[in-house]
Amino acid sequence: MCYEQKIKNVMKRTNFLLLFFGTGFFIMVGLFLLSNKEATIESMIDTPPERDFYTLAQTNSVPIPDQVDFCGDTIVLDRIDLRERFDREMNTFTYLHGTTLLYLKRANRFFPIIEPILKKNDIPDDFKYLCVIESNLDIRALSSANAAGLWQFLASTGKEFGLEINTEVDERYHIEKATEAACRYFKTAYTRYGSWVDVAASYNAGMGRISSSLSSQQVNSTLDLLLVSETSRYMFRIMAMKQLFENPYLYGFVLKAEDFYPQVPVQRITVDKTIDNLAAFSLEYDLNYMLLKEFNPWLRDTKLTVKPGKTYEIAIPKKEDLYYDKNRIKVHDARWLGAN
Repeated sequence: MCYEQKIKNVMKRTNFLLLFFGTGFFIMVGLFLLSNKEATIESMIDTPPERDFYTLAQTNSVPIPDQVDFCGDTIVLDRIDLRERFDREMNTFTYLHGTTLLYLKRANRFFPIIEPILKKNDIPDDFKYLCVIESNLDIRALSSANAAGLWQFLASTGKEFGLEINTEVDERYHIEKATEAACRYFKTAYTRYGSWVDVAASYNAGMGRISSSLSSQQVNSTLDLLLVSETSRYMFRIMAMKQLFENPYLYGFVLKAEDFYPQVPVQRITVDKTIDNLAAFSLEYDLNYMLLKEFNPWLRDTKLTVKPGKTYEIAIPKKEDLYYDKNRIKVHDARWLGAN
C-alpha cells in the first residue's frame, strides 16, 4: 500500500471518529437541555409564579346592578336573559375604550344642545343616550341604509316629521331641527304605546314592526319580544350607555376637563337671499369653506338657493373661539370627571 493510500485511510477513520463522537456529544447536550426544560415546567406547575410577575393586565367582568332606570321606569335585572343582555352591552362598551372615550368627549359638545330641546318637548332626558347609540354622536354619520345625522333619520321619515331634505339642504344634519323632529316622533310613538321603552325600541325597528310583534307574540313589553338581534340589543345598549355615562370612573374611564370637546358659541346669520358661492360667503366672516360646513353640516352643496319668503340661519363661530384653550373648557356633567 502506497503512502498516499495510507494517508487516505487514516483520514477516513479520523472523520468517522469525529462524526461518531460529535453526534454523541450533541445528543447528550440535547438530552441535558430537555431534562432541564421538563424540570422547569414541572417546577412552574408545582409552584406558580407570583401574580405580579406574569400578569400584565387584568380583564374583569364589570359589575352589573340589580336594576336600572329608564325614563322613570325601573327595570329589574333578576331574570337571566335580561341580566345577560345588559351584561353583554356593559362589557362591550367598557372594553371599547377608545370609542367610549370619544362618546364622552363628544357628549360635552352636543348634550348641552340636545337636553333643552328634549325638556321643552316633555321627552325624558334619557333619550339623549338613544342619540349616542344611533350615531356615536357623529354629526356626519351616514348608515349603509342612508340614515343620516345624529338621530339617523331616513329621508322619508325625516320629511314625515318636518325636515327639509333636498340636494342643497338636508336638515337631518341640523342638530337642533333634527332633535325637534325626533321629539315629534317620540310623542307620536308614545301616544300609541304609552311606554317609553317601547317608544325607544320602535325608533330602531319601526312602529309597525313593534306593534305587530307585540300582538302576535301576545306580550305587553318590547323587552319580552323575540326580535332580530339589532333590535333585541337596542334597548339594552341604551340602558348600558346611560349606566356608563352616569358612572364612567367606576368602569375605568378617567378624564380631565381638558380632555373634553368644548361647545363652541356661534352667532346666527339670517339669510334671505340666494348664496351662489358658499366658499366666498365664508370668507366674508373670516372663515373658510371647510369650517363653514363644519358648523353647518346641513348645507349639502356649494351654494344655497333661497326661495322667496324663505330664510335660513347659518351658524358662524368667532375666530378666537376656534382655538383650543384648556382653561376655557367647561365640563357639562361633573360625574364625567375622574376622581379628584
